[in-house]
Amino acid sequence: MGYDVTISVPTFTALPAEGAEVSLFIHTQVREDILALFGFLDRREKRLFERLITVSGVGPKLAVTILSGLNAERTVAAIRAQDHATLTRIPGVGKKLAERLVVELKDKLDDMATTAPAVLAAGPAADDVLSALVNLGYQRPAAQKAIETAVGKNKAAGENFDELFRAALQVIR
Repeated sequence: MGYDVTISVPTFTALPAEGAEVSLFIHTQVREDILALFGFLDRREKRLFERLITVSGVGPKLAVTILSGLNAERTVAAIRAQDHATLTRIPGVGKKLAERLVVELKDKLDDMATTAPAVLAAGPAADDVLSALVNLGYQRPAAQKAIETAVGKNKAAGENFDELFRAALQVIR
């Protein structure tokens, strides 16, 4: 018997090779017309997913899209920082929904302590480089890690798109 489980991009990229056994934390949504399963490798990501779907206007599919657009740590950081601009970059999240996410969740994420990821502090070029790498076909988590590594080696690289892009490409290859 097989099950269709919807997963986020970070969960997908962290999966082992095809054919290997894997355990997922499952959220089951039961409606009168459907039984939907949503899987997560990380318990914190599942808890965040369950909090996201409590917000009016956020269903399970949009919650997975949010967690695919921003990993759990960046999502929590954006909500806590009331960073509407970061949240609205996610497909399906407009200005009003971003504001609703912040208002309804900022006080409900205290148990999800996280440090701000390096990409947020990498400088103004980091988001543009991340977008460029994803558009070139690199997986978002791999691109984020490459940017973090490049900035870790040279803090000034985060200020210049060309320099950061070249450094991140060297890391990711």
